Amino acid sequence: MSEMFKISLPDGSVREMPQGSTPADVAAAIGPGLAKAALAAKINGELVDLSLPFTGDSQLALITSRDEAEALDLARHDYAHILAEAVQALFPGTQITFGPSTDDGFYYDFAPKDRPFTDEDLPAIEAEMRRIIAADKPLRREVWDREQLISRWKQQGETFKAEWAAELPGDEPLTVYWSGEDWLDMCRGPHLPSTGKLDPSAFKLTRVSGAYWRGDQNNAMLSRIYGTGWLNKKQLSAHLTRLEEAAKRDHRKLGNEMDLFHLQAEAHGSVFWHPKGYLIWRELEAYMRRAIDGAGYREVKTPQVMDARQWEQSGHWGKYRENMFVIPDEVPNVEDEGPIVSDAAEWMALKPMNCPAHVLIFRQGIKSYRELPMRLYENGCCHRNEPHGALHGLMRVRQFTQDDAHIFCREDQIVSEVQAFCELADRIYKDFGFTYSIKLALRPEKRFGSDEMWDKAEDELRNAVVRAGLATEEYGWEELPGEGAFYAPKLEWHLTDAIGRTWQVGTIQSDRVLPERLDASYIGEDGEKHRPVMLHRAIFGSYERFIGILIEHFAGKLPVWLAPVQAVVATIVSDADGYAAEVTAKLKAAGVRTETDLRNEKINYKVREHSLKKVPHLLVVGKREAEEGTVAIRTLGAEHQKVMSLEDAIALLKGEALAPDLKA
Repeated sequence: MSEMFKISLPDGSVREMPQGSTPADVAAAIGPGLAKAALAAKINGELVDLSLPFTGDSQLALITSRDEAEALDLARHDYAHILAEAVQALFPGTQITFGPSTDDGFYYDFAPKDRPFTDEDLPAIEAEMRRIIAADKPLRREVWDREQLISRWKQQGETFKAEWAAELPGDEPLTVYWSGEDWLDMCRGPHLPSTGKLDPSAFKLTRVSGAYWRGDQNNAMLSRIYGTGWLNKKQLSAHLTRLEEAAKRDHRKLGNEMDLFHLQAEAHGSVFWHPKGYLIWRELEAYMRRAIDGAGYREVKTPQVMDARQWEQSGHWGKYRENMFVIPDEVPNVEDEGPIVSDAAEWMALKPMNCPAHVLIFRQGIKSYRELPMRLYENGCCHRNEPHGALHGLMRVRQFTQDDAHIFCREDQIVSEVQAFCELADRIYKDFGFTYSIKLALRPEKRFGSDEMWDKAEDELRNAVVRAGLATEEYGWEELPGEGAFYAPKLEWHLTDAIGRTWQVGTIQSDRVLPERLDASYIGEDGEKHRPVMLHRAIFGSYERFIGILIEHFAGKLPVWLAPVQAVVATIVSDADGYAAEVTAKLKAAGVRTETDLRNEKINYKVREHSLKKVPHLLVVGKREAEEGTVAIRTLGAEHQKVMSLEDAIALLKGEALAPDLKA
């Protein structure tokens, strides 16, 4: 008689199954409906194939489409494999490499035999993928001998797969998955039971691009095919609608239409701010200064270029050197009186972050425990040498300005300082109309500091959020293992925009490492030296990216207080030019950013043009308005105009032009 295993289910029940049984057998024993719905399983918390046999008593959870996160990842992984199978069926001789799932789909990298793939190839590939799905081919896992697998790849001309198989750790089992009986790929898994578990109407191939083998520009150029994949057609349709809406909101497109900024090759990754765009920046900067002044911060300014030895001492040189812009610090050569660079000690670097410079300010003069907390703030311009391919409008740049601050405090002040920051961030994000979630990013595998130090730092951040009343389901509280910085855990604020996308923006990190490495200290009540704790914090993150997020969130229709032009006074007839000038002057005197449109154009043309530029209010004036002292206000997005007295219009616009923190 075979040995029986006890399989514990999430509802607390236990089933006894014979040795050799699989999660699929348990699902079938429970009922045919579950057997059909099951996609994969978790055995003792590990996601596995339904066909993987139990090895002993186990905790089992069966995965169905209701477990959306796991189900989506499995589906996208399978779409990627089916994409590879379809491409090789249509284009014999194509080599396969890798094909992971992504946040909203999947991709696969190929080495084509004859020519790179193009977007014109995608419809035929999609059709072949649907044929493979309709065939309901079983997906079967096998463990292969390393040399056997390498030999097979070489025989089939799969040089990329052979190279990768040869480099995997020697103690790692090499698993492959068969699709039916005639196609396989090397993969750790898990996978769905068969291709037919996928919805053939729930995916779409989106584009083709180039990609280097293993991400190295010195290696072969491959063709990467991207797709988006979902559990059903309804999800796909909703995603495609979001993409269409996102395209309409693209900050690069709107930035051009609204004449806010531009980017060009002469300064890769740096922004040319136009007058209207820089007005938005100035309003944000003024708003943030009022907020940090009220919260007890003191603003500082630090150098752009610092000695490499400072970055080496801080630990950034080893971690971020390849992303830093470095320049030689020339020293005289005694022999020929020419410039030389002797070694790394003579390198300077544009700062990629502000923290070490703030430590240097803290170290000037002896600090007493009575002076803490010390909150140093800087609108700090930083530079990071991001790859050209990673640059994206305002969202990913090489030169950026952070609303950066560092709080130097005693151990007993940490929780209250973090709590105060949480409350400040909450107020600011709500002023902009954002909802958000808070995540606690925990220690990464490679880090500075002891486990005891990390335990303490993580608990402090956790307790501060609890005290602020934000560690709740309403605020999407979640802990993220392994996501912390190399020197500190951190809290992250993830904003949700108008079309449901999330953006990680604000952060606060509790750091005991940098003060130690840079020898920061204060004199305690006992007369001895102590290390301060350094809280790194930002709310906007960077002005560039935050403005990009605002443009897309509001689809260019910024709140009136942020709009570069808050009102335009437009004439219907030239006889009203004098009155239009009077209205404009009074609005400007009231603090409303106003322009006048006296052109000899039809009013509908003027309305359309200023609407495209997202001007919040258009004040239309003609003979009647001039005689009666009124204006006809057309508000962006409203169907009808309102006629009111000039005094009432000025009062209305003056109120809307105020930043939210300045309103009574």
